[in-house]
Amino acid sequence: MELSTGTARAAAALPPDGPRALPDPDDPASLTVVPARRPARWAAAVAVIVLVAQFVHGLATNPVWEWGVFGDYILSDTIVEAVWVTLQLTAYATVLGFLLGTVLAFMRLSRSPVLQTVAWTYIWIFRSIPMIVQLVFWFNLSALYEELGVGIPFGPVFWSVDSNSLIGTIGAAVIGLTLHQAAYAAEIVRGGVISVDHGQLEAAAALGVPRLRQIRRIVLPQAMRAILPTAGNEIIGLLKGTSVVYVMAIGELFYQVQVVYGRNGRVVPLLLVATAWYVVLTSLLSVAQYYVERHFARGADRTPPPTPLQRARSFAHGLRTTAARRDRSVVPLRTPGDSR
Repeated sequence: MELSTGTARAAAALPPDGPRALPDPDDPASLTVVPARRPARWAAAVAVIVLVAQFVHGLATNPVWEWGVFGDYILSDTIVEAVWVTLQLTAYATVLGFLLGTVLAFMRLSRSPVLQTVAWTYIWIFRSIPMIVQLVFWFNLSALYEELGVGIPFGPVFWSVDSNSLIGTIGAAVIGLTLHQAAYAAEIVRGGVISVDHGQLEAAAALGVPRLRQIRRIVLPQAMRAILPTAGNEIIGLLKGTSVVYVMAIGELFYQVQVVYGRNGRVVPLLLVATAWYVVLTSLLSVAQYYVERHFARGADRTPPPTPLQRARSFAHGLRTTAARRDRSVVPLRTPGDSR
């Protein structure tokens, strides 16, 4: 018996193991899962890769960047000394600013209306005045007060000193940066403190824990999880904000770069030098912030994700294990009846 043409085609289309049952809509396991196609995402990825490739190609081939001049000055003594001055200003202003800011934060949280008013007024004033104005004011402090002394309030002065000899250029910059930073640090610390559940303080007070120990052992360790991300961002901003002290002719990074390209006219490569150093310094601060946040998150996250260094070590260990398995010789198994 011969099959018709349509019947033959249908028989040829059937799989060798017989006809397959149609998927049951009520049974999800019988349905074929097809990944969603996202052409827009692929198109956007390709466009971004092309733009990045063009930017990198321009950096490498455009002669205006003058990478030779960049290499001559990136590690020069003048630039390295300027970087050290920038780090010193950042460190002093960070430590002193957050110490003063912590005091101001607890003054705002106190029940004394006088302390609250003074702290609120300080924060309002120093957040309202631009940093560059504050720096110029402290740089010209001797024009307002020729001498600074110690004595009885509204009475005689027992000891005095000339303002210029007491507060130099670096001192004026540190004072200006510190007072400006303290206003922002106070709000950062206050936000972290009020994020801690008040019930824990009530429980500690019921157990007879002193107030200072409550703050040191209960409040601050928990508040650090809320303080650190914003504080790290503020410190990085302060590092870059130290470039404002160029108005005081202090030899920090940006000022020295200006001096150098004012002499040789190589503006673009010298600005690249400053940019490269700022990128390196902010990257190091970001790494330090990551590990400090990880340290203070131990109480909340008992199984933190591995660090990038731990992931790299795990990846290298996996490669060594795979290579060792490949190099290991395979010994054939012998059956009990094999006499060879």
